[in-house]
Amino acid sequence: MSTEIAARPAEQVATVTVGLGPVSFEDVVAVARHDARVELSSESLEEVRRTRTVIEDLADDVEPHYGVSTGFGALATRHIPADLRAQLQRSLVRSHAAGSGAEVEREVVRALMLLRLSTLATGRTGVREEVATTYAALLNAGITPVVHEYGSLGCSGDLAPLAHCALALMGEGTVHDGSGHLRDAADALTAAGIAPVALREKEGLALINGTDGMLGMLVLAITDLRMLLTTADITAAMSVEALLGTDAVFAADLQALRPHPGQAASAANLRAVLEGSPIMESHRGPECTRVQDAYSLRCAPQVAGGARDTVDHAAVVAGRELAAAVDNPVVTLDGRVESNGNFHGAPVAYVLDFLAIVAADLASMSERRTDRFLDVSRNHGLHAFLADDPGVDSGHMIAQYTQAAIVSEMKRLAAPASVDSIPSSAMQEDHVSMGWSGARKLRRAVDGLTRVLAIELLTAARGIDLRAPLEPAAATGAVLAALREVAPGPGRDRFLAPEIEYAVELVATGAAVRAAESVTGPLN
Repeated sequence: MSTEIAARPAEQVATVTVGLGPVSFEDVVAVARHDARVELSSESLEEVRRTRTVIEDLADDVEPHYGVSTGFGALATRHIPADLRAQLQRSLVRSHAAGSGAEVEREVVRALMLLRLSTLATGRTGVREEVATTYAALLNAGITPVVHEYGSLGCSGDLAPLAHCALALMGEGTVHDGSGHLRDAADALTAAGIAPVALREKEGLALINGTDGMLGMLVLAITDLRMLLTTADITAAMSVEALLGTDAVFAADLQALRPHPGQAASAANLRAVLEGSPIMESHRGPECTRVQDAYSLRCAPQVAGGARDTVDHAAVVAGRELAAAVDNPVVTLDGRVESNGNFHGAPVAYVLDFLAIVAADLASMSERRTDRFLDVSRNHGLHAFLADDPGVDSGHMIAQYTQAAIVSEMKRLAAPASVDSIPSSAMQEDHVSMGWSGARKLRRAVDGLTRVLAIELLTAARGIDLRAPLEPAAATGAVLAALREVAPGPGRDRFLAPEIEYAVELVATGAAVRAAESVTGPLN
């Protein structure tokens, strides 16, 4: 599964200023997905220059200082003489650029690079100004180092992924240039007019010791999940409508009896999207014998609301991490150089795992709603499998199989990575977070949720069409019309996979949300 997800359109950010404070979610998305340029603030460059003098003073000290004049990890006991320290930094980056497997997506690498640059810009790492400015130049030239799927344990930072980026800064390794072509880093830098950096004391360590990869993927996932949560409310509303369910349970006063903010927001979306629906009005009278709907319909705000609150919690954690200066050792505000454990990815890893859980549960409920459409004992008068001629036609039977396969995988992806720990570096790094692995799982889960919601949208749309001559609500009708621009309505069986992909695009690009909002105004 692999789908590019676009957040709902916003004013494009042409330039992102990286300074002493944190970059925002919007900054990360702008650089990672929309190639916004980056610039370093003058205050940041001044602080970088000031703290570099601290490192240079320590480099001349006869006493060993970790990361400046010693080896690393379990090899930190060796004092490195001055004439070998440049080699020490080069060797660190080369040896740590040990990733393997498939290439990581361009947007992930760009997010990672922006976040490492943000930490360099705080001045807490002690690098020279040219290291930070050259890193920014790589981003602005669109040069994307090849980073591999495997290599990070999420402790001492995302070492291997960041090392592949640092290697490119040195003019070594393999990159994609601004046109996307694969080439040697040295050639790409020369073509872009960028001089490679010869690393000095502390700089190799500063380039690889951060949680930037897992954090970048967390920020992108939160951005996508917020849009998908709104989409889930829309598809749930379409299912309630087409299955002749009741919207009475979404009343604000009922929701207020259990005051979870996400639940209230989700229920408000359902009410807005279903407002004025002739299909809903058609069965409100006393002749309607249905007392209450199945949980997948009735409890949609409770499940989607819990997911919303979880995403909000993850966003708080991500915000704190964006404000962090993760390195070891760090240059403190009062000029001390201190070792620390801030590189441990546990806080980020936990919420990455948490989000994979709620994505799986949201997808599971969506699949259950889709399944109800296909069963004549539960779909309230629709054809079996929504087929044109059941028996001759299979309708959406296998579309639900596809949903079920994705949901099953998402349940496996929901197994937490952060409970695992494989010691490394001769037991110096004897507990690791596995946050990178959690982030990779979450990206696949977000893609899965996109596809599951798309199939529910496709199926609910067919159900609404089959309720004719009754008309849907204006908002659900707008979503249906957007779908019908690219996918035809009910009829004999046809090649279904392209229609599923049309629906996936409608969800992934935010077009389904925009269609509903053209009637309702902004949804939660």
